[in-house]
Amino acid sequence: MTAAAGFYNDKLTGLCDEYRRYNGFNKQDYLTYGVKRGLRNPDGTGVMAGLTKICNVHGFLIADGERIPDEGKLTYRGYDVRDIINACVEENRFGFEETAWLLLFGSLPDKEHLDRFKDILGYYRELPHDFAEDMIMKLPSRDIMNKLAHSVLGLYTFDDNPDDTSLENTMRQSIQLIASLPTIMTYAYQVKRRAFDRESMFFHPVDLSLSTSESILRALRFDTKFTDSEAKLLDLCMILHAEHGGGNNSTFSTRVLSSSGTDTYSAIAAAIGSLKGPRHGGANLRVRTMMNALKEEVADWTDDEQIYNYLAGIIKKEKGDGSGLIFGFGHAVYTLSDPRAEILRTYAEKIAREKDMIAEFELYKSVERLTPRVMREVKGSEKVICANVDFYSGFVYDMLGIPSEMFTPLFAVSRIAGWCAHRMEEVTYGGRIMRPAYRSMVHSKKYQPLDQRDMH
Repeated sequence: MTAAAGFYNDKLTGLCDEYRRYNGFNKQDYLTYGVKRGLRNPDGTGVMAGLTKICNVHGFLIADGERIPDEGKLTYRGYDVRDIINACVEENRFGFEETAWLLLFGSLPDKEHLDRFKDILGYYRELPHDFAEDMIMKLPSRDIMNKLAHSVLGLYTFDDNPDDTSLENTMRQSIQLIASLPTIMTYAYQVKRRAFDRESMFFHPVDLSLSTSESILRALRFDTKFTDSEAKLLDLCMILHAEHGGGNNSTFSTRVLSSSGTDTYSAIAAAIGSLKGPRHGGANLRVRTMMNALKEEVADWTDDEQIYNYLAGIIKKEKGDGSGLIFGFGHAVYTLSDPRAEILRTYAEKIAREKDMIAEFELYKSVERLTPRVMREVKGSEKVICANVDFYSGFVYDMLGIPSEMFTPLFAVSRIAGWCAHRMEEVTYGGRIMRPAYRSMVHSKKYQPLDQRDMH
């Protein structure tokens, strides 16, 4: 650190002290004024902010004002996500494109419409001329999510009609974004490899005939090779991540910005920025870090007692990152089960056997089984808790050979289908700019002339 840098760091420390001196809140004030922090009710449920026909997330029942745990259920446009996935598996076909259609339009496509939609997505998968060079290669980023947001904003410049918020134009922009975001992601990763990891980057010509998951795996691998089972498993992950209701932070961000009348690119870039946050989209990476540490310290992965003791150490802040949190467990809505985690667990086992990673898979299952007990006995928590989708998704990506810095971006290229569906619903039917209230906690003060102020 230079002397100048040290000087300014000291000055910043002083400024931060000044900020803390005049800011901050008494937690009791939130209760006194009925402030619903995080837009949540006292029982943890979300404040009702709107109506939607896109998705329903079910995890509990309400009886006599009591919240009763229930098996989790996730429906897209009224269809159980389990049924969507089971149909694709039984018919041995990819399903993310069908899911995107369903979320956007509200109905299941027939074969003719689905094939046409796939062709459109394939056509828009290629980026505009010079976009990769000007927006990605010349401005590399260490963080792929940062590059996704920057690139989405950059697409505004390449759009001849970016500010038109009509349904027709928003639909066109949405389809283009769903198609092109995976390409932006893989390009950004390759450029990051060269610029910051000192590794070779490679760009394969886009194959318009491939599904979205096939295109991603092909772009990430030097030899372009992947198996059908690998691509189908990634496709399954993308279906599960495509949508999760209007209240999750990134989707709500999409709707908040959309309610202002801003353009599609600004709204989706905001959603990406939200998903980047470790409290939202970065959770599966935290699970991976936690499990890697557990694998190193637990000598016998089949010994429940050793696993239990390590998890207890996490709760006591003696193990893990010191947060006291077992990552991958708990959810704002799901209680008894997260259907996405259950589906991932079921289909991950097959590829775990193919990849000779079954011992690691069984370890994940043991952690899932033991964590609720540890929470009760060590933390003293009676809250019903289950593994969420983040617990298994990172493990699945590991089996697919996907680098950790791609975990959250993969979430984004899946969830953009839901974001775009919510944007269209908000722009078409919302009708009012979102503007919640904040109670002011300041008191009137008499203005002092500059020469009469004392900062000491």
